[in-house]
Amino acid sequence: MAARYYCADSENGDHVDDPSEDALVMLISDLNDSDNTFVVIQPDQDDPVWFASVAVLDEGGYEIVRSDTTHREHDVTVETSTDRIAGDLTKWLAARAS
Repeated sequence: MAARYYCADSENGDHVDDPSEDALVMLISDLNDSDNTFVVIQPDQDDPVWFASVAVLDEGGYEIVRSDTTHREHDVTVETSTDRIAGDLTKWLAARAS
């Protein structure tokens, strides 16, 4: 069954439909600086109008990008806490799904 709202895909091929906050924590925690450097969350459709990504930074921490062309939003932040990233993304994603 396809995702109802959005899906998350990591560089190493992990795929989660409609990921929960806990699933996002796991996906982000599994990132490393060699072969699984990012995860992208976006609608499960062709040519999505929004996305969020989390990427490992060489100097430590994560770069979080949130982009929504409908709302002319593009935000880039840096964070070290996987729990905080997942919580913030969950709230941001919920606003997109409604």
